[in-house]
Amino acid sequence: MDKKKVAALCMLFLPWLTVPILGKKAFIRFFPAASLANLCMIILSVIANKKKWWRNKNPLTPNVPIDFTYILGAHFVATLWVFKLTYGSFPLYLLVNTIFDFINAFPFAGMWKKIGFFKFKKMSPTMYSFLTIMLAVVIYIYQSAVEKVIRNKNNI
Repeated sequence: MDKKKVAALCMLFLPWLTVPILGKKAFIRFFPAASLANLCMIILSVIANKKKWWRNKNPLTPNVPIDFTYILGAHFVATLWVFKLTYGSFPLYLLVNTIFDFINAFPFAGMWKKIGFFKFKKMSPTMYSFLTIMLAVVIYIYQSAVEKVIRNKNNI
């Protein structure tokens, strides 16, 4: 197996090794927000491919413009962890998300470019960070609505 496939498999599966530490309750609680975040990333990837904002060339999905190894692995699990560690304090949540988004857009994007997975084309890393931070705000609002519905159901 070549290095690209090993890296892709690691990006998909290694984050999932931390999920038992996250806990079943947190996983179930934040699953809707993480799922919405992934759906938004998939839609963004489709748009980005059509507009040539970036290029994905992941060896596990070579003919698909969406990097499912990242979205279903690192992105999904990181979203769960950020919610578990910060939910209830929007400023902390936004700070942690902003840090993660900048790390993802700058050093990680450079690393993925060297490996040959991902390359920004017509979109800058700064614009990507802005979009993902806006997505973080949307999913926080969504999670707050989910929490409100659950509280209201439990009070009935």
